[in-house]
Amino acid sequence: MANLRIELVKSLNGRLEKQVATAHSLGLRKIGDVTVQPDNDPTRGKVAKIGYLLHVTEEK
Repeated sequence: MANLRIELVKSLNGRLEKQVATAHSLGLRKIGDVTVQPDNDPTRGKVAKIGYLLHVTEEK
């Protein structure tokens, strides 16, 4: 099963509370934080909500 490498590349300052909560649920707190999450529907949904703040790559 593939994984997603997710990096926060833009600041969470001034974002809506829901967007900040979504980033925190992915384990991202500050710029440059990286997390590896399973490639499934819930993770893809979170990435879609705040995709403009993230850099996402697939890992095997």
